[in-house]
Amino acid sequence: MTNPTNLCTGTTPAPTRRDWLASFGMGLGGIALADLFGREAAAATTELALPPGSAGGVLDGFHLPPKAKRVIYLFQSGGPSQLDLFDHKPLLKERDGEQLPESVRGSQRLTGMSGNQSSIPLAASPFAFQQHGASGAWISNLLPYTAKIADRLCFIHSMHTESINHGPGVTFMQSGSQIPGRPSIGAWLDYGLGNVQDNLPAFVVLITKNKGGQPLMSHLWGAGFLPTKHQAVRFRSGADPVLYVNNPPGVSTESRRQVLDGLRALHEHQFASTPDAVIAARIANYEMAFRMQASVPAVTDFSDEPAHVLDAYGPDARDPGSFAANCLLARRLAERGVRFIQLYHQDWDHHGGLKGGISSEAKQTDQPAAALVQDLADRGMLDDTLVVWGGEFGRTNYCQGFYRPGADFGRDHHPRCFTIWMAGGGVKPGTTWGETCEFGYNIAKDPVHVHDLHATMLHLLGIDHERLTYRFQGRRYRLTDVHGKVVNGIIA
Repeated sequence: MTNPTNLCTGTTPAPTRRDWLASFGMGLGGIALADLFGREAAAATTELALPPGSAGGVLDGFHLPPKAKRVIYLFQSGGPSQLDLFDHKPLLKERDGEQLPESVRGSQRLTGMSGNQSSIPLAASPFAFQQHGASGAWISNLLPYTAKIADRLCFIHSMHTESINHGPGVTFMQSGSQIPGRPSIGAWLDYGLGNVQDNLPAFVVLITKNKGGQPLMSHLWGAGFLPTKHQAVRFRSGADPVLYVNNPPGVSTESRRQVLDGLRALHEHQFASTPDAVIAARIANYEMAFRMQASVPAVTDFSDEPAHVLDAYGPDARDPGSFAANCLLARRLAERGVRFIQLYHQDWDHHGGLKGGISSEAKQTDQPAAALVQDLADRGMLDDTLVVWGGEFGRTNYCQGFYRPGADFGRDHHPRCFTIWMAGGGVKPGTTWGETCEFGYNIAKDPVHVHDLHATMLHLLGIDHERLTYRFQGRRYRLTDVHGKVVNGIIA
């Protein structure tokens, strides 16, 4: 019996094929190990086989030939200003301080932070722009390292979203819904494709330490209504990168193994009377934590990295938990088979003090992000690694609050258009997709919605976004809900 969608009648999914097999004599321990080591899939048939060793996914194969094996998502939380980084608008300099024309704004709703302003003055970028590479991409002088790899990047200037506030906006970018409770992108991938090796999770989260801005909640990398084993494992800076993996004081590896065996026996007893997939997920998580005791210290120890590699990522690369160190760690995780690596970097929310604030964030992120792309290319990994850089929305072309030409100012939230870039993983390098109007306020050509981005990411990973679903509370859900179109124009 196959069950491609893990059919359920409520909040708890019905037992999968593995669960039923357990009830017929294999036992929970055997099922957990089969799930982790045996690699039996329980899903719809497809033409292309998954790589040997893939574990735990509901798909027996890819829906289409995959161009990417993994994703590194460099999420810039707070809404980076596209007008000061990537989207060059000379008209704003010509009309600096003038009122935003009503014909341009239209019915666009504004936030409460600027919606009551008596004046909506246009504000030119205080930073210079230049074209770079054979592609001629316009990039701000805030990003000299990104400029050097311009021909490896695909810029999407026509991103747009539905949320005007941070919480729903970040949630939307990570899960396809503004409301918490849906699975994150990485959880969907783990659910569909499973893991490719035994000692590290398929989905890892890294957060730049000591940052302010809007808080990042765990639902952003959660499994939502999917089994909990699909949620991300967060790696932290410090002596214990993953909480509760190391043995407590006085507990040996052997005694911990005995404890896990005892827990498995208890869970088997429970599972015999109540075949619940949650129980199987629990023991799978325990087993993964046990095996990570050896793998996590190895992947987080940079002592085997040559000095020139550390130098390429910048001076912060030797500081665990910095964005630079996390970028390098992301490459090391990718080398070891982690499928989805999510980085979060906060503090891009510049309602005031834009000039100093965005300069600081660009300085922290520019060199490491560019080094990551180049490092992957040098190692022959960029072709099958999809790198994504971007935030939850953009910033306005007008000043928030009082404006004096030449003085410091801030920009408000702007969901109507913003810029992200992608690299590797089957994306056309050295290209620009989409255009905004001469004011940088509206999309003029080739809009890309968040659902379209998600559909395209799954497509590059060999998944038809309409066919990876999960039945929950009476309906089938997917990452793109009932929307999303693949942006074929950016695919190589």
